Order: sequence, then structure tokens, then C-alpha cells
Amino acid sequence: MLVLSHQKVVSNALVIVPTYNEKENIALIAEAVFALQRPVHLLIVDDNSPDQTAQIVQDLQTHYNTQEKKLHLLQRKGKLGLGTAYIEGFHYALQNNYEYILEMDADFSHDPNDLPRLIAACEKGSDVSVGSRYATGVNVVNWPIGRVLLSYFASSYVRVITRMPIRDATAGFVCYKKVVLETIPLNKVKFIGYAFQIEMKFLAWKYGFKITEVPIIFTERVRGHSKLSAGIFKEAFFGVLQMKIMSWFKSYKK
Repeated sequence: MLVLSHQKVVSNALVIVPTYNEKENIALIAEAVFALQRPVHLLIVDDNSPDQTAQIVQDLQTHYNTQEKKLHLLQRKGKLGLGTAYIEGFHYALQNNYEYILEMDADFSHDPNDLPRLIAACEKGSDVSVGSRYATGVNVVNWPIGRVLLSYFASSYVRVITRMPIRDATAGFVCYKKVVLETIPLNKVKFIGYAFQIEMKFLAWKYGFKITEVPIIFTERVRGHSKLSAGIFKEAFFGVLQMKIMSWFKSYKK
């Protein structure tokens, strides 16, 4: 159920956080986001978490939304995929006229303190800013070496196939200017898993938008369980080839 706010939006930035069974993190992530000096709003897109993540968010709304509605909640009927969660969040952001729309994980692998840096990059001229693990080497904490290598070479593979000048094409910590999401045909974004992040960057690049990588340190989650699977990486591997081939037959005009 999606309920649009009729209250005045004070912040021009919305952070979208998809959740599934994140009861251990969600209150902490909201606290960290709202403690930032740069005011941002937060949209939780919950896929009917059995652990009552959405109920926790509803309880938090009574605390945070006393003067302005800055904590938003979109509840879905089940696990419909990361990509569709972000697409619904993008539509929500556009309907509410946010200028900067950000993606962030709920598990603190992305540091909320880096959010102002991503927004600042877009305020200074970029259309898309990417919180990059690989812009200045490999900045990943507490990952097993096998996963580090898989992620790093996945991004290298994407760069070779697509020719995008982006070192961390699979990153899920991103800030988009509103105009980017207004230009990309969101209803035609194909991938819903790991490849969604690649496709969004590829489309932004093909439409001629300026993409900047902002170096971050990525930290493996401490609480809760990872949602990554072999199928997610399979979708990304074959999806990139398909996406590149299909792009030869498409026109990208703003």
C-alpha cells in the first residue's frame, strides 16, 4: 500500500532503502540517516518481511514524522526483486518532486555518512554519482577474498563488455538527479536482481548523463543475512551480454 504525503517536503533528497527481514538494522539506519547535518528523507520499500520490519518502520514514523513527513514506507505483497523495489521508489520520488534520489542498502555496508558526499557530487555538476568500492583500489572490509575477487572481476567484466568508464558498475550506493530518472524509461528496465544496478548505470551513460565515482569503504554487514545468491551473479553475467547486444538496436535520445 502506497500512501503519498500531502505535507510540505522540506528536503530535496530521498534515500530509498529496500528491505526484507531487516529488523536488526532498520531503526539504526533511520537514526543514522536522520542524524546527518544534510537533511534527507528516507523511503523504506519493504517486501512483506516476515520479521515485521514494516511494523518497526510504522512505529518509527510516529517518532520521526512529528513536524514533517521524512520517514516514508511503501509496503509490497512479497519478494518482488531489488530492481522493482527501486523502480517503485523512483516513481514515488518523482511524484513527490525530490531533486536527488539515492539508493542505499539497509545493512550498513553503505555508510550513511557518505550520503552527503554523493549528493554534493551531483550538486557540483554530475548527473549520477556512484559510491565506488574500486575507484581508488579495492576498498572492501570483512569480505572473504573469493567474494572480493568475484565482485572486482564482475565490475571489470562489465567495463570491458559495455565500455562504460565506471570501475564499480555493480555498486548499489548511488545518487541520481531527478532528470536522469525522468529520462530513463523506467517501465522498460528489464533486470530485477544484481544486473539492475548495471542496467541503470548503462542507461544513464547511453543517454549521455555525466557519471562520477565517489570513493567509499564498503563494509560487510554485521547484523542480519546477505541476500546474494549464485542466481544473482548468473543474471548479471549473461544479462550484460544481452543488454549490450540489444543496445545496438536502440536509440538513446533525451
